[in-house]
Amino acid sequence: MDETPPPYRALEVFQAFLIQGLTAFGGPVAHLSYFRREFVERRAWLSEAAFADLLALAQFLPGPASSQLGMAIGLRRAGFSGLLAAWVGFTLPAATAMIAIAYAAPSLTELLGKGFLHGLQIAVAAVVLQALVAMARALAVGPIRSGIAIGAAGGLLIAHGPVAQIMALGAGVVFGLAFLREPAPVEPDDPATRKVPIPVSIAALAAFAVLLGLLPVLARVLNDPTLDLAAIFYRAGALVFGGGHVVLPLLQSEIVEHGWLDQDSFLSGYGVVQALPGPLFSFAGFVGAAQQVAPSGWRGGLTALVAIFLPGLLLVLGVLPFWDRLKTVPAARAALAGINAAVVGVLAAALWNPVLTTAIQRPSDWALAAGAFVFLAVARLPAWLVVLGFAAAIGVFSR
Repeated sequence: MDETPPPYRALEVFQAFLIQGLTAFGGPVAHLSYFRREFVERRAWLSEAAFADLLALAQFLPGPASSQLGMAIGLRRAGFSGLLAAWVGFTLPAATAMIAIAYAAPSLTELLGKGFLHGLQIAVAAVVLQALVAMARALAVGPIRSGIAIGAAGGLLIAHGPVAQIMALGAGVVFGLAFLREPAPVEPDDPATRKVPIPVSIAALAAFAVLLGLLPVLARVLNDPTLDLAAIFYRAGALVFGGGHVVLPLLQSEIVEHGWLDQDSFLSGYGVVQALPGPLFSFAGFVGAAQQVAPSGWRGGLTALVAIFLPGLLLVLGVLPFWDRLKTVPAARAALAGINAAVVGVLAAALWNPVLTTAIQRPSDWALAAGAFVFLAVARLPAWLVVLGFAAAIGVFSR
């Protein structure tokens, strides 16, 4: 029986998710298993079927799936304060570390040398390849889905930039609606899955849409780099389907190609976040703190973090009351299946450019990247160990 008084539940949620933020290594897929073990089996905050239902919601929405699942669990446990407590607790450790690393990044490069950064980039290539293989097996099965993925990848190898990526996702929607049929989901056995009043939900959806359209306009009209930074990260958070790894191509096309941060620093920061617990979206803290166009440091890092997580938070609030009805609509499920297949292609294109084109500097690097992939996919070593091991080894042997 639950004996925690309601006024203390938000603190309880924060403490529980802070532990996850300090210990949940392995990326989004691993986070889901950690959450299930902690909140279904150990704490019994929700039933198995209710957990599966909230997981389906998180996977349906754009944004960081594990963080949104955590938000939904926190919301269900302690209302709006529980949602915020879950997000802050889970994100705080990695976000703090990534902002701190951004401050130290120039010194680290000088101290450890380019070999260390090269090792990070090779490990990133293996991590992204592993994510691509896992996503393809789950989301691009069959001739139609694989065709959508191949088409998206081919198109993005020809046309670059955020507009091309949005068009690839839009094409996934069109082909999904036209050709895909998805089975109806299983209903949860726990009815207590909603705590959001309809007016609050509608306001959240309206805020999501208004910010998506208004932030870039305000940034241009006011010529404000901070608003521009917020608009970039908000757009990335609003358009990321398929998990944290997909944020790499979306941010690369916005940040690196427009001169906010150089390619080596960008990929090195992405390599470092693989070695930390917590959400991969914490990478935003590094980019926001390290970039040199808008005010940087902790202010830029905090701006980027809030902006990239805010769309997911608003969508959880906005969609949760309508989820039971929405998930039964065949067109919605088909559109999501098409987007997810296109996301596989988006990540495949990013694996080639910028990941492999940056990491592979000589023929032997192909063997190193293949070795890192074997350690991840065959030996099943944790990503943080492979990332740190390759960075250290290549850094030492390249001196």
